[in-house]
Amino acid sequence: MAFDLGGLNANQLQSASSVLSSDASKYENREELEFEWAKKAYHHAETYFNLISSVNPAILKLTKIDTDIYTHFRDEFPDFKIDVIDVDQMKSAEGKEKWRPFCEFYKEKVEDYNMGSLLRTDCTQDYSEENSFLVVRIQFLAVEIARNREGLNSNLRFKKDTS
Repeated sequence: MAFDLGGLNANQLQSASSVLSSDASKYENREELEFEWAKKAYHHAETYFNLISSVNPAILKLTKIDTDIYTHFRDEFPDFKIDVIDVDQMKSAEGKEKWRPFCEFYKEKVEDYNMGSLLRTDCTQDYSEENSFLVVRIQFLAVEIARNREGLNSNLRFKKDTS
């Protein structure tokens, strides 16, 4: 998993760190800010991928309220395709409008619910620049809990063992 950090120096990274610890909802969608969030989210993504490719994802518990998140997600998005996500549809004005109330529901229930997280577009593949996009943490949790419960991440263990 490799991302180009754009040749940033230590001061720039430290400055980005202070921005990343702020509330994401206070910022507009700017490419530079999304890039900074992506760098922080990269470490989370790497850890998560190592976990789901090492143990049976079906038994993973990502939060204390996984069942509630999964049920709510499938109630609100019953036809949402989680194997290969349509990023344009999810990030469209209509998609954002549909996701907003879902996300805000978890404001007091999930720590850092709106922190930037990387989500794999195709669940059969590892994180890469081509197979990742930035979402808020509760969207990541909803999709990955669903992928784990619906068995879509299960083959990653075997794929890793044979590579």
